[in-house]
Amino acid sequence: MADILNVEQYQTVEEFKQNLEEMLPDLDANKDGFIDLNELKDALNQVGFKLAGYQVREMIDEFKGKQRTAHQGKLNLDEFETLCLDLKSKDVASTFKTVVSKKENLETLGGMSSISSEGTTHSVRLEEQLAFSDWINSNLGHDKDLQHLLPIDAEGKRLYQSIKDGILLCKIINHSCPDTIDERAINKKSLTVYREFENLTLALVSSQAIGCNIVNIDAHDLAKGKPHLVLGLLWQIIRIGLFSHITLDSCPGLAGLLFDNERLEDLMKMSPEAILLRWVNHHLERAGISRRCTNFQSDIVDSEIYSHLLKQIAGNEADVNLDALRESDLQQRAEIMLQQAAKLNCRSFLTSQDVVNGVYKLNLAFVANLFNNHPGLDKPEQIEGLESIEETREEKTYRNWMNSMGVAPHVNWLYSDLADGLVIFQLFDVIKPGIVNWSRVHKRFTPLRKFMEKLENCNYAVDLGKQLKFSLVGIAGQDLNDGNATLTLALIWQLMRAYTLSILSRLANTGNPIIEKEIVQWVNTRLSDAGKQSQLRNFNDPAIADGKIVIDLIDAIKEGSINYELVRTSGTQEDNLANAKYAISMARKIGARVYALPEDITEVKPKMVMTVFACMMALDYVPNMDSVDQNNHNNSNNSN
Repeated sequence: MADILNVEQYQTVEEFKQNLEEMLPDLDANKDGFIDLNELKDALNQVGFKLAGYQVREMIDEFKGKQRTAHQGKLNLDEFETLCLDLKSKDVASTFKTVVSKKENLETLGGMSSISSEGTTHSVRLEEQLAFSDWINSNLGHDKDLQHLLPIDAEGKRLYQSIKDGILLCKIINHSCPDTIDERAINKKSLTVYREFENLTLALVSSQAIGCNIVNIDAHDLAKGKPHLVLGLLWQIIRIGLFSHITLDSCPGLAGLLFDNERLEDLMKMSPEAILLRWVNHHLERAGISRRCTNFQSDIVDSEIYSHLLKQIAGNEADVNLDALRESDLQQRAEIMLQQAAKLNCRSFLTSQDVVNGVYKLNLAFVANLFNNHPGLDKPEQIEGLESIEETREEKTYRNWMNSMGVAPHVNWLYSDLADGLVIFQLFDVIKPGIVNWSRVHKRFTPLRKFMEKLENCNYAVDLGKQLKFSLVGIAGQDLNDGNATLTLALIWQLMRAYTLSILSRLANTGNPIIEKEIVQWVNTRLSDAGKQSQLRNFNDPAIADGKIVIDLIDAIKEGSINYELVRTSGTQEDNLANAKYAISMARKIGARVYALPEDITEVKPKMVMTVFACMMALDYVPNMDSVDQNNHNNSNNSN
C-alpha cells in the first residue's frame, strides 16, 4: 500500500471525491480529456498523493497490463478518478487507523446519543478546533456581547460549549456576511434553554441563507455541542466570508491576473481556489521565482512558496525577510515563515505543524486571508465590461440557495457553473425525486464531443422543466449552454419556486399542489384570526414595503415573539429597511427558511416576497420544524 503523506487523511471518501471532481478540469492541462501516464506522478501529487517514483511506476505497469482501449499510454479522467478513489479508500481503511491510534492530531469521540454511542465514532481534527478558536478570539474578542464566552482557551476545548447559546454563532455569521442577522433578533439576556434554542435556529437558518449546506445539522446537534458538526458548519461560514472578497467588485486588481488570451468572463468561471493559486503564482513571477504552486497541500510544506509570497506582497516598511529558507528543519522553517506573516498581521489559521502536514482547509484559509489583507495588485484604470458581469442581488440569492442544497460542484458563477446542466439536474431531483433519468445524463465529457454532450444535457434539462409545467417559451438548451443571463435566471426562478411550493405541498399532504392564491388566503386568515389589522392583496401589494405585514404574520404564528417597540412607523425608506431586516431575521428565528433579502421586501419584489410567505406557511404544517428534523435525524441514526 502506498504511503500517502499529503492527502487530507481524515476526509471521508465522499468529501475527497467532491474535492477531486472540482480539481479534475485543472489537471487536464491540454484539455483533451486525458492524463499521460508519464505525467501521472505530477497529477497524483497535485491532488495530494505524494508517492515515491517506484510506486507510480508499479501502478503504470499494472495499468498498461490491463489497458485494452484505444488511448494507449493515457488515462482518461474517469480512469484517473477511479484510481484516486481506490487509493483514498485504502488510505481511509489503513492509514487512518494508524494515525488515530497515535492520537497525533485527531480525537475519536463516541456517538453523542445513547443509541449511537456504541459502535459509532466521529473524528475531530484538533488543528481545526485550534485554528477556528484562535480566529474567533482574534476577530470577535472585542465584542461586548461575547465577554461571557471569550476568549476560548488556547486548546479550543471550550469552543463547543461557547456555541451552545447561539449568540457566538450569530456573530460569526455577521462577521463573514455583514448584516445577515439583525442584532435585535438575537436573545442576549435572560437566556433559558428555549431562548438559546431560538438563537441556534436563527443562526442555522441564516447560515443556510448565505449558502451553507446544513442538511445533516439541526439546532439540537449544536445545543449538544457535537464537535464534528460544529467544526463542519464553522468551516462553511468562515470559508464563505474569506471567499466573498475574492471578486472583481471587492478587488478590481484581479483583472491583472488574466492571461493575454483571456477575458473577464474567464476569471468569473474560476473557483476561488483557482484564483488564489493564480494570485500566488503571479507574485512568484513578479519576485523572479521560477517555482509555481499547483495546490495548497504538498506544494507548500517546505514554506518556500509562502516565504517568497510574503516577501513580495509586503512593503519595505514591514521588514519581511527570507530567513526561513536558511533553516533546514521544515517545522522550524515554517515557524520562522509564520513569524514573517505575523508582521503583516496575517498569522491566522496555521501552526507550523499544519504547514508541514499540508492541511488543505487551513492552508487555503491562510492564503485567502493573505489575499484579503494584502492583495498587492495594481488597480487597472478601467475594466471594460465589469458592469455586465458583477453579481446582482438576485443572482447571489439563487447561488446561495443552490449551494445550500448541497449541489456539486459548488456554484461560484451561475452562467458558467450551470452551463453543462449537471447542477440543474440535481435540483430537479430534489424538487421531484426520480424525475431525472440519470442514464440520459452525461456526467463526464469526452474531448471530441464535450460541446455536444453539454448541449444534450441542457436540452434534457429544458425537457424536464416542461414536464413540470415550467413556462419555458423561447428557452432552449443552447441558451443555458451559452450562459444567456435572462433565460438562465428565468429557469432558476422557476426551479426555486417549484422547490418552495413542493415543500409546502408535501407538508400540506392534501394530494393537490399548493398555488400562490392559497398562500395569500392563508396569510389573511392567519392575520385576521390573530386580530391583526394588516391584510395582503397579492405579492405586488405596496403595503408589503414597510415590512409590517410580515412582522404581524410572524407574531400571529408565534404570539409574543415580536417586540413592537422595535417596529418603526414613519414609512421612510430607512425605517422600512430596518423593519424588513428585523422581519427576515425574526422569520428565520421561528424556523422559516427564508432566502430573500430585506430589499426584496422594501422594493416589493413579488417573486421573492412569495417565497417569504410560503416559507412561513410551511411552519403552520410543521409547528416546530426542528423537532421534526430531530425525529427524522434520530430515526436515521437508529437505522444506521
